[in-house]
Amino acid sequence: MAPSFEQLDPETEYEDQEEDIDYSDLREQYEVRMEEGLDTFIIIDGLPKVPPGSKEKLVKFLLRKLVTVGKTKEENVFMPMNEAGDMTEGFAFVEYETPAQAAAAVKALHATPLDKRHTIAVNKLTDIERYGREGRIEEEYKAPHIPPFEEQEHLRWWLGDHEGRDQFALYRADNVSVSWNEKDEQPEQIVDRAFWTETFIQWSPKGTYLTSMHAQGVQLWGGANWSRQKRFMHPGVNLVDFSPDERYLTTWSHRPLQVDDGNPILSLEEDGKNYIIWDIATGKPLRSFVTLDLPGPTEDAEGNPIKKKMQWPAFKWSADSKYVARMTQGQSISVYELPRMNLMDKASIKIEGIMDFEWCPANPQREGIKHYEQLFCYWTPELGSNPAKVGLMTVPSKEVVRTRNLFNVSDAKLHWQSDSAFVCVKVDRHSKSKKSLATNLEIFRVREKGVPVEVIDSIKDTVINFAWEPHGDRFVLITAGEVPHGSAVPPKTAVWFFCPEKAKGNQIGNFKLIRSVDKKNNNALHWSPNGRFVVVATVLSQQSFDLDFWDFDFEGEKEEKDRDLTANLQLMNTADHYGVTDIEWDPSGRFVATSASVWKHRMENGYHLYSFSGALLREEPIEQFKQWSWRPRPERLLSKDEMKNVRKNLREYSRQFEEADVAKKSSANKAVVDARRRMLEEWLAYRERTVEDLVEERQDMGLEELSEERKALIVDDEVDGEGKVVEEIFEEILEESEEVVE
Repeated sequence: MAPSFEQLDPETEYEDQEEDIDYSDLREQYEVRMEEGLDTFIIIDGLPKVPPGSKEKLVKFLLRKLVTVGKTKEENVFMPMNEAGDMTEGFAFVEYETPAQAAAAVKALHATPLDKRHTIAVNKLTDIERYGREGRIEEEYKAPHIPPFEEQEHLRWWLGDHEGRDQFALYRADNVSVSWNEKDEQPEQIVDRAFWTETFIQWSPKGTYLTSMHAQGVQLWGGANWSRQKRFMHPGVNLVDFSPDERYLTTWSHRPLQVDDGNPILSLEEDGKNYIIWDIATGKPLRSFVTLDLPGPTEDAEGNPIKKKMQWPAFKWSADSKYVARMTQGQSISVYELPRMNLMDKASIKIEGIMDFEWCPANPQREGIKHYEQLFCYWTPELGSNPAKVGLMTVPSKEVVRTRNLFNVSDAKLHWQSDSAFVCVKVDRHSKSKKSLATNLEIFRVREKGVPVEVIDSIKDTVINFAWEPHGDRFVLITAGEVPHGSAVPPKTAVWFFCPEKAKGNQIGNFKLIRSVDKKNNNALHWSPNGRFVVVATVLSQQSFDLDFWDFDFEGEKEEKDRDLTANLQLMNTADHYGVTDIEWDPSGRFVATSASVWKHRMENGYHLYSFSGALLREEPIEQFKQWSWRPRPERLLSKDEMKNVRKNLREYSRQFEEADVAKKSSANKAVVDARRRMLEEWLAYRERTVEDLVEERQDMGLEELSEERKALIVDDEVDGEGKVVEEIFEEILEESEEVVE
C-alpha cells in the first residue's frame, strides 16, 4: 500500500522530480484544440426568449433556416434555459455535419431577420477561442475611441466643371494619365502616374471610380486627389465587372484561389474559387463561385485541346442591381438576390438547352403591369423534334410572358434597346441543305399589349453587326455575303439603316428600310450616347480604315420616298484612321475618339479626335499607346419635359455656348498679347537703363551725350521745336534647322 501524505517524514528532503519528467508528448496528445472538433459548431444569438412550452416550436422554426445551407437536425440544436428554468437565454448552439456547412451558415444567415423584432447574429464557436482568449479582451469596459469627423473627398467633383468638359484616361507605356478634353487646344492634364496599373484600366459605369489591375487584386481610385478609395484582394485577377449602380463588383481569375488560414480578407470558403462578388462599400466578399466548364468535346480528333470562348460577363446584372444571374449552358439560369447573394427561391430556373440570356437594361414598363418586375430574354436551340425558342421571363415570379418558336436556326443573338422598349433577336437561319445562311430579325415590342413580334425577313445575307439607337427606336446593321472557299480576302459588306414609319399618337409604326449602302468594308457600329448620330467604321483591318459619320435627323430637305419615315438620313463626312482598333464616343455625344492600340499592332499607334460631324480636331501619335477611355457620366437629373424644353430652345443655348467659346479664344489670344507686351516692356526698360549707363560713361570720358550716329536719327519737329528719335525694330532669323523624326 502506498504511504499517505501524513506518513511522509517532514524532516526528509524530497527532490522535486517534476522538472526531470518530460510531459510534452502527453500535453500535446491531450491538449484541447478549439479549432479541431468544434469547427462544425455555430452560435446563434439574438433569438427571442421563450418559455419551455414554446422552445420546441422555436427550434423547429429556426431549423427551417438552418437546413437551407447545410445538414443538421433537431437534436443538434441546443438552446440553454436560464437558472430558474422558466425562459430560454436567447441564444443556441448548432452542430453541422462539416466545417464547410458551418462556414456557409455564418456567411448566409448572419444578420438576417428572424421576424420583425429579432435579427439573428451567427458566429463560429471557434471564434470564441480566436477572439475571446484570455488577454485579448479586457476585464473593464472601455468606450471605443471615436475619431473626429473627417470630410471625405467628393467623388463626383468633375461634374462641376463650369465649361462642361469631359475627362478621359490615357494608358501609354507604363504611364496612366487623366486629362480634361479641349476642343481647340491640347488636353489639360490632371494627373499622370507611372505603374498605376499592370494590365489595363477601366472606369466604373457612372465614372465614380478608375479601376487599376494588379497581381494581388483590384484597386479603385477617385476624388480630386486621385486617392485610393477601395481595394479588393484577388490574386491573379484577370477581369472585373461592375453592377449598374456601382454597389457591387465581380472579379475573375482563370486560376483558382489558394486561401491560407488566417487570411484577413478571404475565408476558406473562397479557396478553389474563380469568381468573387464584392460589396464595394464594405470591401467584403459576398459570395464566390468556380468557373463552369462549357459543354462539348474538350479535344479534337487529333487529341489537341479545344479552346472554348468564355462568356464575359458570366454574371449578368439586372437593371436595378437587385439580381445577378449566371447561366449553366444547356441547363438552367441561377438568379441570386442582392445583397445577401442567396439563390432566389433556393433553386435554379430550369430551361432545357438554354444557350444565352440577357437582362433588360432599364426597368420595364409593360402595359397594364403595375407591380415590380425585371425581365430577361433567352433562347434555346432545336432539340430533337422541338423547335428553337425565344422567351421573355419576368422575375421574381418566373412567369414566361412571351415565347416564339423558330425553325432552321443556326445561331441567335439578343439585342435589347436601351430603354427596354424592344428586344431584337437576330436569328441566323440555314437553308434545308444547310449550305447557305440568311438572317431574320424578330423584334419584340415589350411595352405593347401582349408583346407583339414584328419580323423583318428581307435580309438575304448574314448580319454580322447590329446596334439600336440609344434612347431611340432606329437601328443600323451590317451584312456580309458568303466567303468563297479558299479566298483570303474578306467579303464585301453592306450597311442597312432602319427606322419606324410615322404613326398616330404615341404609337410606333412598323420598321422600314431607309437606305442600304453596298460594296463596303465596314464591320463596326458606334452610336452617339444621345442617339441621332452614328459612326459606321472598319476596325482591325489591314486593307480598309473607313470612318463614315451619319446623321439620322438631317435638317435639310427630305426626299419624297422618306416622307412617311421618322428619319432624314444624311452622310455628313468621311475620314480614315490607319490601323484603327477602337472607337469611343464621349458621354456628351460631341466628340469621337478613334485609337490604334499597341495591343493589336505596332503601326502608327496613337489617337484621333473628331467632332460628332466628322471634323478632325486633333491627331496625336503616341509611342506604345495602349488604351483610351472616356470617363462616363451618371444619369441626367433633368426630367423628360426639361430635356424637351432644352431641345426646343437649342439655338438659344447654342448661341450662349458659342459666345463662351469665342470668349475663351479671346482670353487665350489676350494672354498671348499680354505676354508679348510684357516682354517688350521689359526690353524697353532694360534698354533705357543701358542708355543711361552709356550717357554716364560718355560724360565721365568727357564726350558728348549723343554720338554722331544718334544725332543723325534726330528729326526736328516744327510744331514744338523738340527733337524726336525714330527707332525701327527688325526681326532677324539667326538660324533654321530641319529634323526628320522617324
